[in-house]
Amino acid sequence: MDAPRIASAAQALRHVFVRDLVLTASVGVHPHEHAAPQRVRINIDVGVEDDGARPLSRVRVGRDELSRVVDYGKLAAAARAIVAAGHVRLVETLAERIAEACLQDPRVHIARIRVEKLDIFADAAAAGVEIERRQADFSTH
Repeated sequence: MDAPRIASAAQALRHVFVRDLVLTASVGVHPHEHAAPQRVRINIDVGVEDDGARPLSRVRVGRDELSRVVDYGKLAAAARAIVAAGHVRLVETLAERIAEACLQDPRVHIARIRVEKLDIFADAAAAGVEIERRQADFSTH
């Protein structure tokens, strides 16, 4: 089953993403995972206010300026900084921290984060977790 769409003209949301960001992370609960970093793949998908798709308005092109959009470079930089901050026991915690960072921008309404350990099983491409958080979820914590 496909995941729910993040882009929606009816909800005036655009989909901003960072796909297949591969980083070396210190993550895991086992002693060998504390001793050696491992590769993780991170996917960031966010639903962002889309000023060109407001309901009942004509489709229009917004200003061609970075300040009017959520910068995917900043999303990637936040994920890199969170990974670099030190050991995390659970990929779930890593995903939650990345989602929290994405939702710091009030224009981000929804964040879907996938974190995969790439070298955990010899007979599988990856193992990990995908979470989804909404601005309302974030504001209650």
